[in-house]
Amino acid sequence: MKTRSRFIVLCLLVAGAGSFFSGHAQTVNKYGLKVISDYQEYLKSIVADNANLLVNIRQEIPEIVLDIKYATKDNFIHESVYKQPLAFARKPVVEALADIQAELKILGLGLKIWDAYRPYSVTVKFYEKTHDSVYCAVPWKGSRHNRGCAVDLTLIDLKTGKEVAMPTAYDDFTDKAHPDFMNLPENILKNREFLVSLMKRYGFTPYPSEWWHYDYQGWEKFDLMDIPFEQLHIK
Repeated sequence: MKTRSRFIVLCLLVAGAGSFFSGHAQTVNKYGLKVISDYQEYLKSIVADNANLLVNIRQEIPEIVLDIKYATKDNFIHESVYKQPLAFARKPVVEALADIQAELKILGLGLKIWDAYRPYSVTVKFYEKTHDSVYCAVPWKGSRHNRGCAVDLTLIDLKTGKEVAMPTAYDDFTDKAHPDFMNLPENILKNREFLVSLMKRYGFTPYPSEWWHYDYQGWEKFDLMDIPFEQLHIK
């Protein structure tokens, strides 16, 4: 991570670390899930393990393109659920994305991110709107997005800025969006396989129903989070 980001985080941790060893409170919701919704509790988790840091992806990897659909009405519920068009992920996730972006740049390609860390309350909202348990995470389990360990992304051509041809648009809830759907043109199959293979090499696993969704290895060790972007976005 960049020196500036380290300095900011260090200042925040020093401010919040005083009460760390006096007891680490846990918030358990009606489903029996531990969900971190208090900013000070989040800071304490970073003191315990700096891999818990939720990093602003664009600040660390300026070349990455963001198209945060959930900060607009151009999404499957037709509502804006984020106040800011930002993307965050845990520190090791962002480090892996930086390596992927560097490799792609050599090929004249880059990453476009549609979504990454998603506050738990947004996952609850999605489920309450749709009652879908295939394409939407259920509240009694939470999402890898809520843990800061999932990214929704695609490839772009750096010269044109256009997306590389893929099976569907983002948030297409049909069989065609499944990573193993094969009734597609050969060039699209190759593009999808290239993305899947690349992401796997850097520790990501494709989600079975969405070609664009990748979960980072070891996501299980990270807590569910409900910290809004406004609290995480420190310039």
